[in-house]
Order: sequence, then structure tokens, then C-alpha cells
Amino acid sequence: MDLIAANAPLFLRGLAATFVLAVVTLVASTVLSVIFGLMSISRWGLLRLIARAFVEVFRGTPLVVNLLFVYFGAPLVGLSLEPFAAAVVGLSSWGGANGAEIVRGGFNAVPRHQTESAIALGLAGWQILVLVLAPQVLLPIIPAFTGLFSVLIQATSLASLIGTLEFLRTAQIVVERTTLMTGDSPAFLIYAFVLAVYFVICAALAALTRRLEVRLANRTERGSTVRLAQQAAESI
Repeated sequence: MDLIAANAPLFLRGLAATFVLAVVTLVASTVLSVIFGLMSISRWGLLRLIARAFVEVFRGTPLVVNLLFVYFGAPLVGLSLEPFAAAVVGLSSWGGANGAEIVRGGFNAVPRHQTESAIALGLAGWQILVLVLAPQVLLPIIPAFTGLFSVLIQATSLASLIGTLEFLRTAQIVVERTTLMTGDSPAFLIYAFVLAVYFVICAALAALTRRLEVRLANRTERGSTVRLAQQAAESI
């Protein structure tokens, strides 16, 4: 523990970089998931084709291969990406492809008559999407997105492969430097510490998501109760 305390500033710097990378990646993945998920259920065939191609290419590629492909392939098309930017693009594209499938599955799970009823009531397309379909899709896809977010947070450690100074990379630096200076490798202690930190982060995310899921479920139940009460009152 003395070694961890002595290198606390380095660990904190790496952990801060991991948090920034995770937040940017999760936001970008969510945006891509929604965009390509909606494209995949569009009535226009070209949009569905583009979404399917995006999902198949990035979802069918191992994450580490995708990360290396972006980092080393970007200069070939005239883009010189820094390690952090390459990590964001690589992780977000993979996460967006997997998230798009979650969104598509959520919308496809909504009974068809919901859309038909909304059309019969004269609602516009965006009103059907926002007011009718989205509330029914949100609750079922939360657990799947939680799992995806946990994987992406853990996957930020892969950014060390392309030189991003994140939490795992700082741990590797501490292990290498201590081994050179003392001759003894503290690898087990340091990596056990890294494991514990990642576990706490992912467990906290899962707990927050479960709490959100419960609140949304309670709100949905209260809304259903109110609607039933109104219907009963109107029928009297």
C-alpha cells in the first residue's frame, strides 16, 4: 500500500484520463446508437442499408482490432489522430454499432398496433416516435445498455495499447519503474488495485442504473394507474 500511496498523483492523473475517456466514449456511443438504431428501422431502404453496413462492420470486428485499425489507419487517409482521439473513435464506433442493435431490438419489440393507433389518431411521425414509442422502449433497453457501458468502461484500458496515458497505462509505468529500481516486481499488488478500482466503477454504474430503472418503472406504473382512473371516471 505504501507503493500505491507514493504513486497516488500518477494514479489519479491516469484515473482522471480514464474518466474523461469513458464519459466521451459513452456519450458518443449513445448518440451513434440512437442515430443508427433509428436508421435501421427507417422506412427508407437506403438508410437501413447504411445502418446495417455500419453495424455489421464494427460489431463483427474485435474491439482491440478496431482500436488498432483506427489508430494506424487514420494517417493513411490523411487524418493524424492523437492516441486519445483514436481511442474515442475506435471505442465509440464499436459501442455505437452494438448499441444500435439494442435500440433496434427495443423498437421492434413494441407491438405494431401502437404505431397504427397513433397514426389513426393523426399524430405526426416525430410525435409517434417521441410520445408513443420512446417511453416504451426506454425501460426494456436500460439493462442491455448498462452491460454495454460496463464493457466500454473496462475497454478503456485497451487505449494503453496505442499510447493513451490512462489508468492501466499508469499502473504499467509504476510496475516497470519499481521493478527497475528495486529488482522486485509489484505487479500483483498494482494490478489487484487496478482490478478493484474498475470493479468499484462498474458496480457503481450498475447500482445507479438499477435505481434509474426502478424510478422509471414506478413512474410508468403511476402513469398507467392515472390513465385507468381517468378511463373509469369517464365510463361512469
